[in-house]
Amino acid sequence: MYRSAMMELSENRNELFNELLNYCMSSGAIDQSLYLEYDVKRGLRDSNGKGVLTGLTEISDVNGSKVVDGVKVPADGELYYQGINVNDLVKGNSGSRYAFEEVTYLLLFGDLPNEKQFESFKAILTDLQELSGDFVRDVILHTPSANIMNSLQKAILSLYSFDANPEDTGVANVLRQCLQMIGKTPLISVYGYYGYQHFDLNRNLLIKTPKKDYSTAENILYMLRPDGEFTPLEAEVLDTALVLHAEHGGGNNSTFTTHVVTSSGTDTYSAIAAAIASLKGPKHGGANLKVQQMFGDLKDKVKDYADEDQVRDYLDRVLKKEAFDGSGLIYGMGHAIYTLSDPRKVILKECAGKLAQEKGRMEEFRLYDTVERIAADLITKSRRVFKPVCANVDFYSGFLYSMLGIPEELYTPIFAIARISGWSAHRLEELVNKGKIIRPAYKYVGHHRAYCPLKERD
Repeated sequence: MYRSAMMELSENRNELFNELLNYCMSSGAIDQSLYLEYDVKRGLRDSNGKGVLTGLTEISDVNGSKVVDGVKVPADGELYYQGINVNDLVKGNSGSRYAFEEVTYLLLFGDLPNEKQFESFKAILTDLQELSGDFVRDVILHTPSANIMNSLQKAILSLYSFDANPEDTGVANVLRQCLQMIGKTPLISVYGYYGYQHFDLNRNLLIKTPKKDYSTAENILYMLRPDGEFTPLEAEVLDTALVLHAEHGGGNNSTFTTHVVTSSGTDTYSAIAAAIASLKGPKHGGANLKVQQMFGDLKDKVKDYADEDQVRDYLDRVLKKEAFDGSGLIYGMGHAIYTLSDPRKVILKECAGKLAQEKGRMEEFRLYDTVERIAADLITKSRRVFKPVCANVDFYSGFLYSMLGIPEELYTPIFAIARISGWSAHRLEELVNKGKIIRPAYKYVGHHRAYCPLKERD
């Protein structure tokens, strides 16, 4: 009888919840025409898609157009870290095992290190990467999550409790905290993945101590693989991917989040945890996984994906919301700034081609190339677009990770491992410049009403 009563109560509550949900959906819906009437920069973007200028930065520059005879026209994309073209950084580090570490130094301190500075910097990162057994057991393994981004966010917040001076927002202390997180994030991510595999899926628990003479990319592969083995090309490709994901201007969602939260005066761990929460979203860092899922669906639905007409038909159905997830989006295509090309995609595509050759996966690589070409054409013809559509960094990154044997659960955490360098640089920039708290405005478009006592309401 007790169980029956509780079930009835639960059903009654469910009805009430649905009623409240209907109220929420109806009362929260705003007349879309009001955004045009009040010229609201929705998404902090102008009507042509250009981001609204909200701050200044010296950390990185993102260009997708050029001015010819006074007119802005589409151009091949350019990305600069502290004034240096990312293409030159990648080429200059060809054959190096520590490209990501060098770029991290550049982002944080504004210039490239000399040999002595770089050796000292690598030693500092190595010293700060260690995690205590208590932290691994009590924080990372105690409450594993199927989404490793949640585990990473929780662990970053927990570092606060292990810090003797967590609230000090002086530049020296924040720099120390940032360097610690840059060093520890790869371990936290890999350990979090294996914790989930073991406790939730009853698989082997693999916890490896990173090697002090390995780079970040090498240690990720070493800690992930049971045999710890990897080829020089695999390490170089992952190192390059980390470089390309390390930073992308102050206006992307997670970096802007870092600026916003930092401007409130909060601690470093809270600021970076907020950035991780932003990056988790499928419209931001989680897009690489959506690309992989979309290609999986394509392979299931298209009988012969070497036939371009069949591929085109599938992509057309995706745009019409008749295929894949019904969103109408071809994931990995399009960018807020880039027009003719995303420089990160160009480099990753070259890396993917080399790795596909080594792994015997050229047929898949050709499929990606085909989808990239057809999708750009379909989107341009079927949508009202203000600029050319190109593939972005997410288009090939998931394919690259799959060839490296990196599990899908770690695709977005790999992005976070890289981007924490950029977030740290932007947090320090915000603190050094002592900016005001960031507080944009929302216009109220509701109606003022008189209060009605409870007993008089219908």
